[in-house]
Amino acid sequence: MQLNKYAPQVHTHRRTQSAILAGTKNLIATVGLAKMSMIEIADTSEVSRATLYNHYRDKESVVLALCESECARLINIAHSAPDATDALELLSIQISTDSALAHMRTHDLASLTQALSAKEHRLWSDLTQMLAQITGSQVLADLSLRWLIGQVLNPLTPQDSRLHAELLLSRANI
Repeated sequence: MQLNKYAPQVHTHRRTQSAILAGTKNLIATVGLAKMSMIEIADTSEVSRATLYNHYRDKESVVLALCESECARLINIAHSAPDATDALELLSIQISTDSALAHMRTHDLASLTQALSAKEHRLWSDLTQMLAQITGSQVLADLSLRWLIGQVLNPLTPQDSRLHAELLLSRANI
């Protein structure tokens, strides 16, 4: 059995990317998207500026990578749920309690609404496809995505997340 001689480099690359994305999310949650810089991202992520620029060309590319990572995380959470109601509840709770989204609601609303209105972006189609798999219906997937987007701006409590998920699915099946 031959081991990949580049495996340690790949592991280091992934670990560095994870640190950068975690640092970026932390900065969005504390200082906001508009006020953070590449220098702050590097410092918060505990990587050199050169390393940061080796991974990402600018702040926008870091933020896009963070959005892609967060969408993939949400898709994994939904796929791990035993049924559609649990999946929607878990997604609702994740969105409603996210500290970066909470900060953006009050400090970066223009950026947040711009991102939420980019319906043509691949991330939205990925989320819709996942929701269609979970709910078994494209119409229900579209409705669920709109419901979840609404929670970015108007979060629900965990109890309301469950209740609304149940109502959404039960009313759609009538």
